[in-house]
Amino acid sequence: MFSIEVTSPKGQKEKVDCAIDSCSIGKGDENLVVVRGWSVAKKHATIRQRPDGFYVEDHGAIGGTEVNGKNIDGLHGPLKSGDVILIGGYSISVDQQSAGATAPVAPPVTAPEVRTPPVQAASRPAAAAAAAAPPPAPVKAAAEEAEASHAVVSKAIREINEARNKVHLKLIQAMDLRRLDVSRMAEQELRDTTKAMIDEIIANDKSFPANLDKERIGKLVLDEVVGLGPLEDLLSDPTVTEIMVNRYDQIYVERKGKLTLSEITFSGEKAVVGAIERIVAPLGRRIDESSPMVDARLKDGSRVNAVIPPLALKGANITIRKFSKEKLKDKDLIKFGSITAPMMGFMEQAVLHACNIVISGGTGSGKTTLLNVLSNYIPDDERIITVEDAAELQLSQPHIISLESRPPNSEGKGAVHIRDLVKNCLRMRPDRIVVGECRGGEALDMLQAMNTGHDGSLTTAHANTPRDCLARLEVMTLMSGLDLPIRAIREQIASAVHVIIQQSRFPDGSRKVTHISEITGMEGEVIQMQDIFLFKQDGYDENGKIKGKFVATGNIPELYQELQQRGIPVDLSLFKPEGRL
Repeated sequence: MFSIEVTSPKGQKEKVDCAIDSCSIGKGDENLVVVRGWSVAKKHATIRQRPDGFYVEDHGAIGGTEVNGKNIDGLHGPLKSGDVILIGGYSISVDQQSAGATAPVAPPVTAPEVRTPPVQAASRPAAAAAAAAPPPAPVKAAAEEAEASHAVVSKAIREINEARNKVHLKLIQAMDLRRLDVSRMAEQELRDTTKAMIDEIIANDKSFPANLDKERIGKLVLDEVVGLGPLEDLLSDPTVTEIMVNRYDQIYVERKGKLTLSEITFSGEKAVVGAIERIVAPLGRRIDESSPMVDARLKDGSRVNAVIPPLALKGANITIRKFSKEKLKDKDLIKFGSITAPMMGFMEQAVLHACNIVISGGTGSGKTTLLNVLSNYIPDDERIITVEDAAELQLSQPHIISLESRPPNSEGKGAVHIRDLVKNCLRMRPDRIVVGECRGGEALDMLQAMNTGHDGSLTTAHANTPRDCLARLEVMTLMSGLDLPIRAIREQIASAVHVIIQQSRFPDGSRKVTHISEITGMEGEVIQMQDIFLFKQDGYDENGKIKGKFVATGNIPELYQELQQRGIPVDLSLFKPEGRL
């Protein structure tokens, strides 16, 4: 038995007694402590009593759990006397002196829903304290809180934004007065000229707050004027793999597979739209009310998706999938625990001997990364043609033709779809065809290419299992608009696809190859397949990390049987269940 004290953002305190050795916290009614907030998960965290002390466990919620102002990952402890746990603006502390006492269990404490905008970790309590406490009229209070949620920002961020906007306005006025023709300036010249003007404005501004870093403010203004605003710092951060701008004052980033709320924000809605325009303009694409969605890429190959109002109800949003500046190799995937050396050895042989491979997986599971790695095994003397929506493949062979689809122009004309490119590349004498992702009717053209002498082709598809991937290929083939019988489609798939590699992303952020399956033909109306390698999960460890091992099923792939019959030496010990995995 122990007690915890919950302090609301308004300062209201409630004491909760826990009769067992754990106390769950979250917005779900099944929790002992119910905390309502946009950043609070259904089951957010759990406080546990152990023989050596008290521990707090974060269950991977987006809003995160903090102890003394620092984010924790998984299990944290033992807690010291006076440690403060912060969840959704609520301060929680454990009364360690009460451990072992007996008292009746209090009913769940239900706190009012609190929605706070992104703030710096150290300033969250102060920002949350400005939110309203539960008033007598809960419906009215909820409406007031929802209305005020976007306006509540930390004092520090507010000061930075005010100074940044002030300097930005003066910069625009100065450029107008000097009649600078920025359209004729080179990029570096524009950057140098703008930086000099910003430095001059800040130096001559006697009202500039003394507590603010002038260089920092100058960089923020410069990035917003000639760059991508606050995204510049995130793009240069090697630990960030994905950037998600939900609205101008809410930016999430992914680090090591975990989503966290960034302290960096845009100055306003116009700044987000301006950043999007600077991304798409060099690519000859546009975004406006008539075309409010766009796919693009950055100079480094990072993939960008942007949506603006009226489709985006809360304001313009951006999603950026970053790619490592250093191209990953097979040894890197082995080192990360995504795959084993025997599995990679099999896939190398499959690529070298022209097997048609489909990499299956969910969004962000690492399909494109694995596709890049496998493409390294394609011999240098073969002609490769890649087809993509937004170019992101990084092949290193000398004989490569890269094709990219094109959206329609302002008149709705001129669109070139993936399917058109796949059809065209068949006339370009390819040895290998690599389609970045099959999402529609181009699957039929891809299957036909695989069946007409273009063995060794590679592509990816969205699916959760190898069997689901086959069903997905059937559906995408039907999207071509041709009225084909299901059996004919399945026969096409069974004869065209040789290997399906299933890539999965786990809750702890890790990515692993969970299946390597071989298509063995048709039996009746069903496509037959056999698993060659599997990842068998054994649950999670105390830190929330996935446990498991890669195993061979004992099935020998037909490819290796053919190679053995041709007299090519192969290592069949890889496929023994007790083999060297």
